[in-house]
Amino acid sequence: MKIERIETFLVAPRWLFCRVETDTGLVGWGEPVVEGRAEVVRAAVEVLAEYLVGEDPLRVEQHWQVLTKGGFYRGGPVLSSAVAGLDQALWDITGQAYGVPVHALLGGPVRDRVRIYSWIGGDEPAEIADAAAEQMAAGLTGLKMNACGQLSPIPTPAEIDEVVGRVAAARAVLGDERDIALDFHGRAGLAAVRRILPELAPLRPFFVEEPLLPDQAHHLRDVVASSPVPVATGERLYSRTEFLTPLQAGVSVVQPDLSHAGGISEVRRIAALAETYGALLAPHCPLGPIALAASLQVAFATPNFLIQEQSIGIHYNGGSELLDYLIDPEPFRFTDGHIVRFDGPGLGITIDEAAVRRAAKSPHAWRNPVWRHPDGSFAEW
Repeated sequence: MKIERIETFLVAPRWLFCRVETDTGLVGWGEPVVEGRAEVVRAAVEVLAEYLVGEDPLRVEQHWQVLTKGGFYRGGPVLSSAVAGLDQALWDITGQAYGVPVHALLGGPVRDRVRIYSWIGGDEPAEIADAAAEQMAAGLTGLKMNACGQLSPIPTPAEIDEVVGRVAAARAVLGDERDIALDFHGRAGLAAVRRILPELAPLRPFFVEEPLLPDQAHHLRDVVASSPVPVATGERLYSRTEFLTPLQAGVSVVQPDLSHAGGISEVRRIAALAETYGALLAPHCPLGPIALAASLQVAFATPNFLIQEQSIGIHYNGGSELLDYLIDPEPFRFTDGHIVRFDGPGLGITIDEAAVRRAAKSPHAWRNPVWRHPDGSFAEW
């Protein structure tokens, strides 16, 4: 079997899909994307495709090694994301070729279902309470929200009270039986985090995500040591080596993204590395159906898995929804706040190719917002 053709599709709301076709008719799908830079990743996929076309798709590890190390310059979000999508597609083909799900190829399942969470957002306490109640009604037991909006470099008492008030509004609705995780999105610096986290501790967040920017990882040890709340990070880290510093700092949860951090091949190794540090895996995934399917395949087979992010109904999706690109949405059905293990071959989903090709006729050009402080200087979004 040989790879015959590789295509890419820019599809709404902000995703990039790739389709890998073989000379036997087997087709694998992947999701190589950096949100806001999808066109750049598309160009990287086209360059990497020069190597893959004509190769045996079942040599997944060999291809991962060449794609990540075959160029003199390595790593970074664009290259790692391009490799990630192609890697997903190759695992998809391999599972189909052997007639088994990817999690069987990873050693078999260690769980029957995967706990999921949804993002609720909302800047006002009333909005947060309503959104939390809506997700509870849908049966979810885990939610995530932005911990804050734009923050001053050293937040004022009023800003700190606002952060605490938002979380308190969610906790009042959720009670003590459900979890709420908080995403700082790298908006808080070291000084801000030191002031805020002790104030949040009585509300018992599930974890706090990206309390610092990735380039401030050298401060994580101080944050972890002083934080009464579990610390999570990793959506902007792309390899095992980049996760080493946070793990040595003692983070509780690692959050590699299956569409950014080298795909299934690398994330399963990141998970194994995290396990040696007693850390748990909670893959980042505010993306499309292929990224979610790949994440779930890893979750089914990973002992130290914690919880899975998913983007069904997230505000980014606008008029295009994750389920729109599937022939059958059944694998992603929520049952008591979980997704039950599905055992279809490969990634276990069937992409609606006609829907993808229709969507690609109107390609998106999504860009993230750019924020500024009141004095006009750049602020983290």
